[in-house]
Amino acid sequence: MLRLLREATGLIAFVRTVQTGSFSAAARSLGATPSSISKSISRLERLLGVHLFRRSTRLLAMTQEGEAFYDKIMPLLEQIDSSAETVQSYRAPAGHLRASLPSELGRMILEPIFTEFVPMYPEISLSVGMTDRHVDLLRENYDVAFRVGQVEQAGLMCKTLSHLDMTLVASPSFLRKHGDIESLGQLKNIPFARYVADGKPYPIGFVDGGSILPSGRIDLDSATAIRDAALSGVGAAHLIKRTVQDDLDRGLLVELLPHVKLQTVPFQAVHASGRLPSFRLQLFTDFIATLMRSSARE
Repeated sequence: MLRLLREATGLIAFVRTVQTGSFSAAARSLGATPSSISKSISRLERLLGVHLFRRSTRLLAMTQEGEAFYDKIMPLLEQIDSSAETVQSYRAPAGHLRASLPSELGRMILEPIFTEFVPMYPEISLSVGMTDRHVDLLRENYDVAFRVGQVEQAGLMCKTLSHLDMTLVASPSFLRKHGDIESLGQLKNIPFARYVADGKPYPIGFVDGGSILPSGRIDLDSATAIRDAALSGVGAAHLIKRTVQDDLDRGLLVELLPHVKLQTVPFQAVHASGRLPSFRLQLFTDFIATLMRSSARE
């Protein structure tokens, strides 16, 4: 047992390589070099007397022995890692957090993060990415990603923080050109600035379970770009209502079919499966959850 504990570096390198899928990605997340990761794992393999990975120029896959070893060692390392978290609540929370926020909704969240969370926890530092792209938490070394919509990627733990109301909008200039929209049939025949993820357009869902796949005038991968397209009159748009409420109040956008109830979408905090959230991450997630709930009541 003591021999294995002396290879703690190899154990960590092995687990992180499994999680990230490559020596290079594991090295980036650990602040090491790919060669040092490979050498650490090789020393561990010699100690165990088995190959943990099948290596080739194009493939890095676990052997049967590697899978069995990972299943045993991963929970133990997590328990060791989480033991520090049990005492963190007795001191001021500190450390670094790397978070990903969706573009347009994130724009609304940033101000209270700056004015409330940062002053409240001066020992916590933040790196914040703003994108609607579904980041790879392990490969890109994110502690948490806040995402709109369902998360279908395996190996992730999700916590729903709120459900967001959606709306259909268009600019006054768009309506002057295409006429007032008074039925779902008309909705199917007008051009949209569509949200597209992984090459697939996002459907418009209704509370009754039905849906419409809008016809595309222009396809975009961020809510900010879709809002801009709607404001310019390029197309109608299906957006989170709170992100365009100010535009609606100012008359820059008009709500289409306000009597039709649209399906809400979940707003979720996502972190890698097998990683217990740190105390600072719990504080940050709880802050965002409280913020979303309070803004929903306004």
